[in-house]
Amino acid sequence: MGDPRSVYAARLAKQETIAAAKHRAHIQVGHAKLIAVAAALVVGYFSLQRHSFSAYWLLVPVALYVALAIVHELILRAHHRAETVAALYRKGIARMEDRWPGTGQPGERFRDENHVYADDLDLFGRGSLFELLSTARLPMGENRLAKWLTTASTRAEILERQTLITELRTKLDFHEDLAIGNEDLKARLNPESLVGWAEASRVLPGSAIRACATLLDVAAIASFFYSAFANIVWPILAVLAVEAVFRQWLIRRAESVLAGVECNAEGLLLFADTLQRVERESFTSPRLQTLAAALRGDTNFSSASVAIRRLARIVFWIDAHHSLLGHLLELPLLYTVQVAFAAEAWRARYGSRLGRWVDVAAEMEALLSLATYSFEHPADPFPELLGDESAAYFSGDDLGHPLIPAAKCVRNSVTLDSATRVILISGSNMSGKSTLLRTVGINTVLAMAGAPVRAKSLRLVPLTIGTRIRSTDSLQEGRSTFFTEILHIRRVFDVAAAPAPPLLFLFDELLEGTNSHDRRIGAESLIRNLLQRYAIGIVTTHDLALTEISATVGETLRNMHFEDQISGNEMQFDYNLREGVVTKSNALALMRIIGLET
Repeated sequence: MGDPRSVYAARLAKQETIAAAKHRAHIQVGHAKLIAVAAALVVGYFSLQRHSFSAYWLLVPVALYVALAIVHELILRAHHRAETVAALYRKGIARMEDRWPGTGQPGERFRDENHVYADDLDLFGRGSLFELLSTARLPMGENRLAKWLTTASTRAEILERQTLITELRTKLDFHEDLAIGNEDLKARLNPESLVGWAEASRVLPGSAIRACATLLDVAAIASFFYSAFANIVWPILAVLAVEAVFRQWLIRRAESVLAGVECNAEGLLLFADTLQRVERESFTSPRLQTLAAALRGDTNFSSASVAIRRLARIVFWIDAHHSLLGHLLELPLLYTVQVAFAAEAWRARYGSRLGRWVDVAAEMEALLSLATYSFEHPADPFPELLGDESAAYFSGDDLGHPLIPAAKCVRNSVTLDSATRVILISGSNMSGKSTLLRTVGINTVLAMAGAPVRAKSLRLVPLTIGTRIRSTDSLQEGRSTFFTEILHIRRVFDVAAAPAPPLLFLFDELLEGTNSHDRRIGAESLIRNLLQRYAIGIVTTHDLALTEISATVGETLRNMHFEDQISGNEMQFDYNLREGVVTKSNALALMRIIGLET
């Protein structure tokens, strides 16, 4: 489709042209409405005051105003849609120009300080990988994307996602429709609890009791009119007394049915719009065809979007049952009980299918997030996945960090295989050690999610990831930085011991919270244990004593380093990874630069 920025710019220009035209039309129709009002006043004066002609002529300006009001509303909607689509492409261009931090969903609710790599690799939060990737509008789509980023997938799943992303990334109209459908709606939707409610056992009695409730409503209405015309009250009082007993019998069960629906009607309408758009789309891959087919109706069932819209109407009435209208209709029409019967009937008919519909929406939104990223970054290739049975292997050529602006990103190549299972990187402060760890880690996360990677090429086997890059003490829990670090390393070892793909471990300034002697002995022990578990990984340090463990660990540990140059009072870094152990430190030079004489 050509350069993605040019494609977005052309679509943006088109929408801006449409928005400008609709704005002009909005002003013109607004003036026409004022003329219609003035005409109505003139006609009214001459017909009603001067009796110059029939008052029926008033219908002409009134009809004209109504027609103009309808046209005006359509113009305003078209203008709003064009502005919304234009904003969508502006965001896309901002992502391609590395101006995106703070413009998307940060995914803060997915942060877990105990996760084995999420915080270290900046998966969630402002300026995170999730914010860069996610275009999901539904909670289930965000949930699925977060799961793919935090849980290793199988080789078959990854390869299938690569195929699906390849098909979806050029469906820009499909992306656009899903991104702006019902754009003003704010979803309050907990998919897990909603599915749990839909699949729960029946609480209220069956259709016979529901028919009795309907008959009581009819009797209440009929007795009201009879009492009014006959000027007697006992018929309506008698029916209300029966309804009160009936309501008392069912009210607790009815309220339990309604309390289980943890969502709002707006969230369900947004869900329905998403499902309807997927239902209409045609796909070539069998997996996407299966997803769409699961939503389409048949002779026995409505389509998923129609069913969810019906549920949205029920939820609207659920939300209204605490309103004045709900209270006024509670006894004469058994409001709460009737709404609960409607909800019970919906989940009896569709409840078993809701989980599948949620799953389809979740997967489609997560796939579209990755497909959008793939379209916007055409230079980023899909990684090559080696067989699951292969030994631990990672080989990245010109790896870059996707969260660092392209103009500032320095790329490095890294290979971990049977010959080099551990790379020990030495270097001074700020030289790029931690960034390299995050670069390797975040590209592995992308690879294991099925997404393109920021590299010239990447070959790897399916891997699990374990990191220790950030550690802080905790006054509340009485834990030192060192204790926090070794607790996190313990989690990494648990991952390595699990019956799962091989581990890729990434440790920054390993055991920095202890003395040099203990650090050397402890680091050697940790690395030996991880190698016995067939893991591969990278360790960084500014303690040159640690680089000596290569003599005891063996040739599978390779020393590499970053270095810096000092020019006058300025420290310069090229962030290029080099062979061997670093030969100098910058600590004393840094102290001199800031005025601390040494």
